[in-house]
Amino acid sequence: MDERTLHIQHCMYQYSRAIYRSIKDLIDPYVDDETQLSYRHEVLAACEGTMERLASDPHYFAKPDRALFQDIRRYFPITVQAQVAWAVTHGVGAAVEFIQEQIASGAFEGGVARCHATTRKGKPCQRTPLPERDFCPSHQHLERSKIAA
Repeated sequence: MDERTLHIQHCMYQYSRAIYRSIKDLIDPYVDDETQLSYRHEVLAACEGTMERLASDPHYFAKPDRALFQDIRRYFPITVQAQVAWAVTHGVGAAVEFIQEQIASGAFEGGVARCHATTRKGKPCQRTPLPERDFCPSHQHLERSKIAA
């Protein structure tokens, strides 16, 4: 692995741990200790899984904060779920912002930006997108329809 990939993995690990640390004390205190420990493991695994998916497939993970909250909300009493949702939204938002910066700098897909469209055969387009755009010249019409929507 190159140094840039290790840096991204380290940062994503830090984001998942920051989210976990901010909500771990809110996990249901009314269950026995063994159950609470298993809840903590599940919440940590969900945080790490979300960050791994966000780092490996950032273009096709539409609402990572909502997905993470849906995965972990059952481990918290209803009285603290708004606080958990806020922590998840802000933590995942920071991670998404970091990933967007890395994409803009060309850290993903071998350091070269790629068009976000797919070919007629269903394979990812291999062309380089236009400057400051997500699509290549052949697929630039998709960007216009995205803006209009």
